[in-house]
Amino acid sequence: MPEAILIDTDTASDDAVALIMALRSEGQRVIAISTVAGNVSVQQATRNALYTTELCGASAPVYQGAEKPLARSLATAEWFHGRDGLGDHGYPPPRRSAEKQHAVEAIISLVRSNPGLLLVTLGPLTNIALAFAQAPDLVRNVGRCVIMGGAPCCEGNVTPAAEYNMWVDPEAARMVFRSGLPIELVGWQLCRGAAVLAPDDIQFIGTLGTELATFAVECNSTARKAYLTQTGEDGISLPDPVAMSIALDPSIGCESSQHHVDIETATELTRGMTVVDRLGVAANEQNRATWAGLLAGSANAKVYWAIDATRWKRALYSALR
Repeated sequence: MPEAILIDTDTASDDAVALIMALRSEGQRVIAISTVAGNVSVQQATRNALYTTELCGASAPVYQGAEKPLARSLATAEWFHGRDGLGDHGYPPPRRSAEKQHAVEAIISLVRSNPGLLLVTLGPLTNIALAFAQAPDLVRNVGRCVIMGGAPCCEGNVTPAAEYNMWVDPEAARMVFRSGLPIELVGWQLCRGAAVLAPDDIQFIGTLGTELATFAVECNSTARKAYLTQTGEDGISLPDPVAMSIALDPSIGCESSQHHVDIETATELTRGMTVVDRLGVAANEQNRATWAGLLAGSANAKVYWAIDATRWKRALYSALR
């Protein structure tokens, strides 16, 4: 029987491509999509998730969730993805509506009824934090929790220290990393360099000749321009699809290791910073007093450091054919 996947997303342009990869996977079954405020408002994220699902000819239910972070005002990323999150191309409204049940309630119910499921998060972790705070026993039912977020080894994409998903709701992220979930962290850095869709890759996708291929490139048009402005690199950077490719096939992540990871919440300078105890220094006898209560825990996350960029792109092309 195909593996059950639950996807939590603030659906914008790269999220939409990640949804396509999951919905078209033969080895997995998307049992539901929950939406959260982040890249765009939760209402727009819900609309985008429904539209993408319909484009795939899928019927996975969509549940609308948190409208804002746990303790902060929402800061969207419309400057990067467009006002509608999909590059402002005027896509028609979806024919379906979201389910009436709130996403947090749905997550609790779905995790309880699908032991061993794969949980994939593509946005701020607000919904996940709320669900597991209400029902902490659910961690036993999650087989893997793949999180797209963080910048564990390099600069952030919203501040020098932080990646957007972690920065938007750092309190939620900290709760999730301390929850006991079997976390696999796919940081922002993995969608850069060889993983970026270069002009030749984009041209190749155009030759696939499918509606999904056209949509994948078109809805990321605004994001492509924003990425060029941000980094000086011309191409389409797809953090959420990279994370989804690893969720669907962990071997695409060719270098990883287990570490204790926590999220900074106290200062604006480092808000949302992904703090990874890569050398295990917090466990050193001389450091225990200094780090008590901060990085005192054992390894709580598998952190990916490198991917097979060729195989990741092949997985994307396969989904878009």
